[in-house]
Amino acid sequence: MAGSTALFETLGNEQAAALVTRLTQGIGVCVQDHGGRVIKKLGDGVLGVFAQPGQAVAASVALMREHRQWLQSQPQALRVEIHVGLASGEVVEVDGDCYGDAVNVAARLCDLAGGAEVWATQAVVADLVPAWGVSFIRLGHVEVRGKAEAQVMYQVEWREDAEADCTMHSDLMSELNRIDDQPVAEIQLSGPGGQRLRASSGSPVQLGRAADSDLCLIDPRVSRVHARLEWRQGAFVLTDLSSFGTWVRFAGSETAVQLRRDNCLLHGSGEIALGVSFADGNAPIIGFQVSDSGTRPV
Repeated sequence: MAGSTALFETLGNEQAAALVTRLTQGIGVCVQDHGGRVIKKLGDGVLGVFAQPGQAVAASVALMREHRQWLQSQPQALRVEIHVGLASGEVVEVDGDCYGDAVNVAARLCDLAGGAEVWATQAVVADLVPAWGVSFIRLGHVEVRGKAEAQVMYQVEWREDAEADCTMHSDLMSELNRIDDQPVAEIQLSGPGGQRLRASSGSPVQLGRAADSDLCLIDPRVSRVHARLEWRQGAFVLTDLSSFGTWVRFAGSETAVQLRRDNCLLHGSGEIALGVSFADGNAPIIGFQVSDSGTRPV
């Protein structure tokens, strides 16, 4: 679950604990209904194992769709998003627990995925044929903590209403805090129509046309999942995930950096064009400003 800490602050321990328990029980039932086994509850999450990758994908899709329906009937204070990480590989079960590289990678992907997102390794989706209205979006090479090299990852696109109305979750990052006492790096984004988003170094931010993007731009040239912004080794990194590319122009420079399934570090201030270059006078543009006060690499 995303934002469970803020949930306890908002609802109080008793009501928040009841909600978390209800959601984790529902997740466990969904795992079992699709041929999986629940290994353990993780406070605000669940660890499950499946014999086949297709079972795990099917369970994730069903879980996300059922959860979306449940959210629509809940007041704003109870609308808790969930995210899923899927990895494939050998595991060892000891005394009711489960260990292995796949377990660690799945946990890391769950951390990287945004609300209502399912991230999976290449091994999970390699032999699967898209079904149930599901597609797989290649995210490119993603650095995973604990792995020596970046790994190719995919996002499982489970939504059936691809052209849903756009909403911007502008306070997504406000609930996230660094675990230690290090200063928090911030970047401010401003999109067309006055949309604004302040992001911190705590979790990735998604830019695109999808309704649940952290900064959403309704434009046919913008991909549903167009770009990802994340904190990596002491800097904000912008990664293009789109069909048509992304352009970055820093303040004081007339030259734009073109990204095609590539990434670049953002510093200072500037602009990001999605889908078309700055030469197009109607390009969808996002402005950015990186805060440099008290920031240092982590």
